[in-house]
Amino acid sequence: MGAFSNEELTFSSNFNFTSPQDLRFSKQIHDNVHGNIYIDPLYLKFIDTEQFQRLRELKQLGVAHMVYPGAVHSRFEHSLGVYWLANEAVHKLKTHQGMELGIDHFDIQTVKLAGLLHDIGHGPFSHLFEREFLPQVCTGLDWSHEQMSVDMIDHIVDEHHIDIGSGTIKKVKEMILASSKLALTKSSREKQFLYDIVANGRNGIDVDKFDYIVRDTRACALGCNFQFHRLMETMRVLGDEICYRAKDYLTIHKLFATRADLHRTVYTHAKVKAIELMVVDALVKANDYLHIASHIEHPSQYWKIDDTILKTIETAPDPELKESRDLILRVRRRDLYQFCNEYVVPRDKIEYFKDVTAQDIVCSQKSSSERLSEEDVAVSNVMIDLTQGRHNPLESIHFFKDYESDEKFSIPEDRISHLLPSSYQDMIVRVYSKKPHLVEPISDAFENFQLKTYGIKAQVHATPEKKKRRI
Repeated sequence: MGAFSNEELTFSSNFNFTSPQDLRFSKQIHDNVHGNIYIDPLYLKFIDTEQFQRLRELKQLGVAHMVYPGAVHSRFEHSLGVYWLANEAVHKLKTHQGMELGIDHFDIQTVKLAGLLHDIGHGPFSHLFEREFLPQVCTGLDWSHEQMSVDMIDHIVDEHHIDIGSGTIKKVKEMILASSKLALTKSSREKQFLYDIVANGRNGIDVDKFDYIVRDTRACALGCNFQFHRLMETMRVLGDEICYRAKDYLTIHKLFATRADLHRTVYTHAKVKAIELMVVDALVKANDYLHIASHIEHPSQYWKIDDTILKTIETAPDPELKESRDLILRVRRRDLYQFCNEYVVPRDKIEYFKDVTAQDIVCSQKSSSERLSEEDVAVSNVMIDLTQGRHNPLESIHFFKDYESDEKFSIPEDRISHLLPSSYQDMIVRVYSKKPHLVEPISDAFENFQLKTYGIKAQVHATPEKKKRRI
């Protein structure tokens, strides 16, 4: 984030929405992205609980710090950042359109609390727990961190006897679920635009993305030319929806493009995925003995698991955990699953794509001195898009021309720019060898699979010959 100065990233110097009287009762925290953040007493009651403090032990980017050493920031600081941006966004709307929108203290309180608590249901190692680990040990389970977040809120309020209205909690939970499949229908929500601030299920522009994009690029020492403050300064509510100036369409595109770039270069980096695959295997092998998955049954148990579960396995003497310990030791010694190759699924085949499995690769082996088994192969199917699948996300956003006009409109794809991408989704298949000496036969089998499936075997990352010969 070297492209940004601290002044550019800090709103507090420009927008101080807390009165001097309120500041006496607020806690000041200096955030390395947003500058001074002020926490009001109500929100401190949630922050100063063991359930919220647990977020300090959840790295925002899971195991990415093993490839990008600076990526050690936590869900705790991200949650404070989203709280602060939610606060500034709702106050910005109130300042310019408060009379016509009817924004009151109740609305401000619920938006800020939703920003603070939106990630409190996350499991160890970011999304790895929910998307990779649980599906392997709990077949058919319909579980999400968003649902756990709302369950955890109820648990915190009951456990710590927090004096807060049931109506406030109800609306906070609805806002957290707004971008998930559990969201209420839009017709049943009052002041729908408030639900677009923290978790925007309508078009994907929300302060959650504003914070993690800036925070993650800074932590990984990557450049970022997306300026979220430009959007927050000029956004406007029209027809119960947050809209943006038509001249800012490129800024919005940069939001989605930067997010996709982070997915490709950081979140799904080939070595990051190799480590994730090993961590998942270690957790799966330890689950029968440690009953890790059983923690999701109730918030009173769930808050007790975090990223330190890896250290628990690593240092436990129990023979039942030996296989898991050995895998973690391999990660520590950088003896990782070996990346064999990858290919990008042809654009016209993505819609009907079916996940490639280890069995697909093994069945594509033609000849080798050593026969492969499914336990030798790991496959990662990585889907990256601009939040709207195969569609242009700009077409789902409404714009306005200037502040004198009440008309909102969308911008058709052919009216934006011919320099922007014509495809908005990538599906990448990566194959790894769990044993170093099997890199060559697995690489060959992978090429055979691609040739059989698509009639080509051209791959950008050809497996180095020295890696194929490694014993």
